[in-house]
Parts: sequence; structure tokens; C-alpha cells
Amino acid sequence: MAELGHDVLGIDVDASKLSKLEAGDLPFYEPGLEEVLRRNVASGKLRFSSSYDDAASWADVHFIGVGTPQKKGEHAADLQYVHGVVDRLAPLLVESAVIVGKSTVPVGTAHELGVRARALSPAGTAVEVAWNPEFLREGFAVQDTLRPDRLVLGLDVENPGVAESVVRNVYSSLIEDGIPFIVTDLATAELVKVSANAFLATKISFINAISELCDVAGADVTVLADAIGIDERIGRKFLNAGVGFGGGCLPKDIRAFMARAGELGADKALAFLREVDNINMGRRTRMVELVRKECGSLVGARVAVLGAAFKPNSDDVRDSPALNIAGQIQLQGATVTVYDPKAMENSRAIFPTLDYATSAREACSGADVVLVLTEWKEFAELRPSILDPLVRRKLIIDGRNCLDPSVWRSCGWQYRGMGRP
Repeated sequence: MAELGHDVLGIDVDASKLSKLEAGDLPFYEPGLEEVLRRNVASGKLRFSSSYDDAASWADVHFIGVGTPQKKGEHAADLQYVHGVVDRLAPLLVESAVIVGKSTVPVGTAHELGVRARALSPAGTAVEVAWNPEFLREGFAVQDTLRPDRLVLGLDVENPGVAESVVRNVYSSLIEDGIPFIVTDLATAELVKVSANAFLATKISFINAISELCDVAGADVTVLADAIGIDERIGRKFLNAGVGFGGGCLPKDIRAFMARAGELGADKALAFLREVDNINMGRRTRMVELVRKECGSLVGARVAVLGAAFKPNSDDVRDSPALNIAGQIQLQGATVTVYDPKAMENSRAIFPTLDYATSAREACSGADVVLVLTEWKEFAELRPSILDPLVRRKLIIDGRNCLDPSVWRSCGWQYRGMGRP
């Protein structure tokens, strides 16, 4: 928002996070974001505070960007943080105000928050709640913010006001550049985000299911995906077979989507998402079984795992297939050494019992098998000659189909991919 030309105040309850941000340091890795942060902190366009009083008295519009994690032991989304923002902010709003949600929430949440905000605020009906879902991809979040493919705004049709004009002003430069700006009701805006994630998850699980058929039929899923992806009705993106998706969005979002559908009495309509989830989680088990089959036994095996983040260009290890697979293999008796260019610190916090290396070469030293589980460019460009003198056995399993099989096989390596002959 500061980069778009606005004066921005960031509010958070975590003092250590605030001090890092004020110093121009990110609490996570995202390509290009640190430069944007430092530039706007230095210019004074962006500052930080823990004071909701500051936010209420200073800002023209308030964006909610807190997490909605999965509830423990349930599929439903935990909305305590979203509710917490409204509960703390609304009583301090003494004049008309616009609150815009960006968090991914179950349908119906925005309407509920609007009722809640108006009841708590001295300004009453002069407080509006609108919803503007984010479509950021980790690793590409800066460009997705500064050049999004669309903007969606949900308005409370029962309480019309100035929210649309305010948000149009916020995004005026993007709208002038021709970015589609879709205005709808609150429920539709909430459903746009979770529907998009459900579709992408379905597409990934579909190609992973096909890859299992390719394995038994001797077909090549990468060529198959290229062929069907030419069809403009299908498209090639998100048709890469592998060990499945993870992260803090897709898994919990499709589960929350199913849970909310059940609450509304439409659970049968989204029953297919249960199988999408099952296929995705089963990919991790399949990789473990493949490693065991290739090694004969995991007891005493030395396994190098290249990749810990759930995707490249990120240090996010939430629900990471790579770390989950590494942990399962270790539990079955193997010595597992992990290397990731950015996610080492986060990985150690979640799986402290795994061994960690400072480079791909170190991780592969003495390995019986090398697993590529995150498609970092560094791993895709890895050459067999670099690892030849290091490994105990020339066996590599490509969990992301990001390597060229012919290159590795021509150098005497046994190569196994996902759905590749």
C-alpha cells in the first residue's frame, strides 16, 4: 500500500515483529519485499505500532490481514484473530469508518463482522465492513500486489455507504492501469477466494492421481500434462505432478470450505474435496513407500532431502510435504539430512530431530538416496558430477519432476520421478 503511494500504519500485537519491521527486516522470506519495506520505512510512508488507538484516530480505512488457521481437531477455520481485530478496533471508532477484510474467511463471516462492528462502535451504522480477498502467491507476493490479475470487492448491500468509493481510491492507480475491478456482495467476495483455492487444489490432485496411473501403465505424466495443457479449457499451470501441495493456504482453506458447506447444509456439493485432500496427503505416503522400495529397508539408510519449504522462493514450512516426508522416513529408521536455501531455521523449529546441512553437497555426503522435494532453481540446476564423488549410491528420486532424467541416467544414476517411466 505504501508502494502504491499511501501513508500506511501497520498494527501488530507482536513487539518483536514490530521492532524487526521498523528496522527494515522481514520476519519471513519473500523475494523483493525487503527492498519495498526498507524503501517505504525510510521515506516515512510506512510505520508500525501496537496501538489500536493510533489506528482508530489516524486511518481513513482499516484493512484486516490476520490469519485464519485451521481449528485444532477440526476442519473449520479459527476466526478468533479476525474477531479480535474488530473487537478491539470498533469501540474506538467514533466517526464514520471503513473496515476492509483481506483474510480468507468462511462465507457469512463478513456480514457477521459488520453487525458486530456497528454494535460495538460509537459511530454505529456509520461503520462499514467490506471484503477485498487477497490472491497473493508466496514467492510472487510483491508482483501480485503491485500488478494483480484482478481486484474483488464485496459490499454489504443491506448497509450501503462509501466503501466502494474509498476502496476505488485506494486502488486508483491499479484500476487506471486496467486491472479488472469486480464489485459484488459480501458472500460472493468471500467465496471467490476459497473457490479459487479449491479449484487449484483439485487440479493438482487430479494430475497427481493421473501420475499414479502413469506409474503402473509406463506412461509419462509430464508429456501428458503438456498435451492436455494445450487445451485452453484446461491450461498447463498447476498440472505438475509431485508430492502434493502444502503451505498455510490450500490445505486449510479447502478443509474450511468443506466445513462451512456442511454448516450451511451443502456438504454433498463439496464432497469431492475430501478426495482431493486424501489424494494430496497420500502423495507423501507414496513417496515414503517409494524410498523404502528403492532402498530395500529404511533402517540404517542415509537419506538426503533437498528442500524443506512447501514451495520454492519461500521459507514457509507450514504443512510442508518435504518436511513431512523427511519426518516419516526418519521415524522408520533412516538417518535424514535436510538442506533448504531459505527454510532451515523454520525447519529446525518444527523438526529439531532431523539432521541439517549448510549446502546440497553436505546433505548428500554419504547418502544412499537423494530426494528432491522442493523445486528450488538451485536443485533443478544441480549436476550429477557434483554429487558423484559424495554419495554412497547413485540413486535420486525427483519428487517434483524438476530434473532431466536423461542427464542423470547418462551419468550412471538411477533416476525415479513421479509418473515418469
